[in-house]
Amino acid sequence: MSVPSCLFKYWVHSFEEDTEDVTVYRPADYAFPPARGRRGMELAPDGTFFDHPVGRGDAPDTVPGRWRLVDSRHLAISFPQSDDRPDRGLEILRCDKDILEVRPAAVTSPQAQGGLAG
Repeated sequence: MSVPSCLFKYWVHSFEEDTEDVTVYRPADYAFPPARGRRGMELAPDGTFFDHPVGRGDAPDTVPGRWRLVDSRHLAISFPQSDDRPDRGLEILRCDKDILEVRPAAVTSPQAQGGLAG
């Protein structure tokens, strides 16, 4: 299974483009309209994941984690160093250099996939 290389960047939530079940992200350098903080996420080819929730004063925070490929369209994300952040799954609906569209998905165990992607 190969991971789309378009995933490997800092993605910022473009909530204005969300639909009922699809969450839209744009690259960090996208010309977003003004907003009081935007969450984001960052994926690296080695399986490193950074969640960027909105922190104090609407500034982004950073929470390290790991991602792994479950199948060609699904990622499982975990936060081994965080006691209060649950694992989550994402289904990749669309990914190219300008947009990432995802929706929540069930989380599967690492044994079912065979380890981390990278």
